[in-house]
Amino acid sequence: MGVDETSAETSTSTAAAELDGVTTMSVVRYPIAPGYRVNVRSGPGTQYRIVRTLAAGVSVPIYCQTPGEWISGPYGTTNIWDNIAPGEFVSDAYVKTGTDGYVAKRCG
Repeated sequence: MGVDETSAETSTSTAAAELDGVTTMSVVRYPIAPGYRVNVRSGPGTQYRIVRTLAAGVSVPIYCQTPGEWISGPYGTTNIWDNIAPGEFVSDAYVKTGTDGYVAKRCG
């Protein structure tokens, strides 16, 4: 949900990655807002348990996105949640994607 798309990085591997049965040859990584340690949740909302916490300054892949709880963060207010690994979600309000909309397919 940021304003600058130039900070997204593309990571390409010769081996295909698989998430929920979907094979992908490359994945785009997006930076977490500077200075924030972001909670990773088991679902798209704060009512879901915290799986882990991301360190400040990391970038994350977005495999799919889904609507969920509305969250306000450094990149605005949104109900979009980013799936960064199987069973792991972060609010898009903390991820600099360069847009207020979806940048990946919808989960499900």
